[in-house]
Amino acid sequence: MNAVVFIDSAVISFVTDNLVPVRVMANDPILSKQFTIKWTPSLLILDSKGIEHYRTLGFYPPQDLIPSLLFGMGKVFFNRANRPAAINCFNRIIADFPINSITPEAVYMHGVSNYIQTHEVSHLIEIYNRLEKEYPDSPWRTRADPYRLLKT
Repeated sequence: MNAVVFIDSAVISFVTDNLVPVRVMANDPILSKQFTIKWTPSLLILDSKGIEHYRTLGFYPPQDLIPSLLFGMGKVFFNRANRPAAINCFNRIIADFPINSITPEAVYMHGVSNYIQTHEVSHLIEIYNRLEKEYPDSPWRTRADPYRLLKT
């Protein structure tokens, strides 16, 4: 990854501006066991208390790493009940990376975050509508299928 992804200027800027990167060797006797590292590279998104909220395995090209990291940040905010920040992360993925493999899940999480914040059923319906229209073959469209029943 050092040869391609971590030398990309957009990735460097994103990581520098948004994260505190820590590199741990896979054979580290304490941390690799604590975080169950079984494959490299493993990228973990942790909160400030060291709690894992998102994990990716394998190599990412630069154009796919940023949306993955954004998604992990969104999951931290979502799990810590900071809905506006989570919505912002998921919305950035949807707007800036519409053809990325993680975008359908970002659409789903964006809608769920909005629903939890507002309790407006229209957000759940919008999840289904958008996934049906833009990502019909995504497993996230399948997961949103019950929301179509909320249409009146």
